[in-house]
Amino acid sequence: MDSRNDVSEFLRSRRAKVTPEQVNLIVGANRRVPGLRREEVATLASVSVDYYARLERGNLTGVSDEVLESIAHALKLDDAETAHLFDLARAAQPGPARRRRAATPAQQIRPSLQRFMDAITGAPTWVRNERMDLITANPLGRALFSPLFADPVRPVNNARFVFLNPESRNFYIDWEQGANDIVATLRSYAGRQPHNKGLSDLVGELATRSEEFRTRWAAHNVRFHRTGIKRMHHPVVGDLELSYEAMELPANPGWTMFAYTAEPGSASDERLKLLASWAATTASELAAPASISD
Repeated sequence: MDSRNDVSEFLRSRRAKVTPEQVNLIVGANRRVPGLRREEVATLASVSVDYYARLERGNLTGVSDEVLESIAHALKLDDAETAHLFDLARAAQPGPARRRRAATPAQQIRPSLQRFMDAITGAPTWVRNERMDLITANPLGRALFSPLFADPVRPVNNARFVFLNPESRNFYIDWEQGANDIVATLRSYAGRQPHNKGLSDLVGELATRSEEFRTRWAAHNVRFHRTGIKRMHHPVVGDLELSYEAMELPANPGWTMFAYTAEPGSASDERLKLLASWAATTASELAAPASISD
């Protein structure tokens, strides 16, 4: 991951998305660019054209928070995009030579965390890291995501499953949106941790093996993954529509817990209960994930 190139492509791509009408600029009819020009962004951000051009060439060294806020406002960045811009700027600041974070051995799952998750019997729950490796899950979570566990590649990884396993298109009903969300989330993490070797290795693998991933990665979209709806076609109980909530685990930086629930009384609620019964009878076959990388 080339941080200067990431800065340049991110700013260019955001500039191309903002129309003059969105920022109340009056322009002529023969305009050739789809979005804003550099000089228009510079004017809106109250910086010189030369200074903004330097930023867009990927040089964020020494840029102040005030200027970043002005650029974010001019480009109409949302919260995730603004956070990403600040992450890119922090990574660009001079300091001691940064080492690429090596892929670390499997982290120990605290027994208290596993007990807590296992105590949640009515909601599929799992924990993943910033690479999308599945760290652990409760029995219902392992049952819900049994197609991921069926893939022999370890560690169990949702991004790898989506882009490299054809079965993912059957499992995730809204595959296109899910694929977009995964790449945008990985982009956010990569901006925050440009020297994370495990993350960059995964991105390199997916970019090499999947055109779908490569195209999405080049779009430089970012997003927060906090709450939403997932629609899945489970091979045992059929279609499910579940709401999810994401909770970061401060004791394990980079780990996020996801819990899924169904609307009470809905068809998905009944199927989730059926899945729980199925999970209880097949618990011994749904082994916990092994060899998880951070």
